[in-house]
Amino acid sequence: MRRLTKKKALNLVKELDAFPKVPDSYVETTASGGTVSLIAFTLMAVLAFLEFFVYSDTWMKYEYEVDKDFSSKLRINVDITVAMRCQFVGADVLDLAETMVASDGLKYEPVNFELSPQQRLWHMTLLHIQERLREEQSLQNVLFKTAMKGAPAALPPREDSPTQSPESCRIHGHLYVNKVAGNFHITVGKAIPHPRGHAHLAALVSHDTYNFSHRIDHLSFGEEIPGIINPLDGTEKVSADNNHMFQYFITIVPTKLNTYQISADTHQYSVTERERVINHAAGSHGVSGIFMKYDISSLMVTVTEQHMPFWQFLVRLCGIIGGIFSTTGMLHGIVGFLTDVVCCHFQMGVYRHREERLLNEQADNESPVPTENHSQ
Repeated sequence: MRRLTKKKALNLVKELDAFPKVPDSYVETTASGGTVSLIAFTLMAVLAFLEFFVYSDTWMKYEYEVDKDFSSKLRINVDITVAMRCQFVGADVLDLAETMVASDGLKYEPVNFELSPQQRLWHMTLLHIQERLREEQSLQNVLFKTAMKGAPAALPPREDSPTQSPESCRIHGHLYVNKVAGNFHITVGKAIPHPRGHAHLAALVSHDTYNFSHRIDHLSFGEEIPGIINPLDGTEKVSADNNHMFQYFITIVPTKLNTYQISADTHQYSVTERERVINHAAGSHGVSGIFMKYDISSLMVTVTEQHMPFWQFLVRLCGIIGGIFSTTGMLHGIVGFLTDVVCCHFQMGVYRHREERLLNEQADNESPVPTENHSQ
């Protein structure tokens, strides 16, 4: 009984075989079939190779949510060179609550405004990258993927020794401010606290020494990430007038960056520029200097690097191989059918004429021969 049961189960499994074996004597190979198979295998190999590159690549996913962190401090990273002596300028931050932030984290370094050949090459390369970033936003994803922990790339040191004494001031360092809108500015005179805000000691500085031509080598918010290029990096403004106001209106967007190389809390920003000459006689009032007015967005962006799962790669690979195999088989069958129809049509016409000729010859041969009766 057990043997009969096993035999029935085995027969049932054989009946469910979806891949029946065809005897070799029933298989006929043709040159056209071999050609189609060669094309199909080549196409499968090429598409499978390209699919592997798609599998090995990653992409950035952007998600948006409300930023609920308002108690933490915002870090401002600054590296700006102003074409004035360090004793004549001062930098500080005044936020929306009229709270003056101490600028103890900023350093004032006397430098030359003109760059050396190597520094100018670095600066021109940075400007070229900025131009491409404005045209192709996808390059920003490449920068996110290559971002790493550590200090960001800065202006390289001079390779020569300038003969002139330093006439400019490099202001660099970082500040921690409240997470509210504020105004970071560089103007004439050192900042002093004031009951209603703050003031700058500009009365002792001659107007002839005013020159707010400047170069922004780096300006970022949050954690510094090397490889990330910010919108104002490499900006250079040259003023022909002593009394000149430069304004930058900045909108800061909190950003969480999660890639396979780094996980950091940083900030992106967009900027709008405006500049004008201060001329009180012409009605253009204001204070000469560099003003960066920033505001913080209530939305937070989460940028995550993602990768195709291995099972999805296998499914796509099977779809490519099975789809090409089935499609080429169908096309080969259709072309073969049409070829057989056309060829058989002509062959039937040839056979029809040949058959009519044979029938006529046979009729002529079978026709009765007339006989003569001779009377004796």
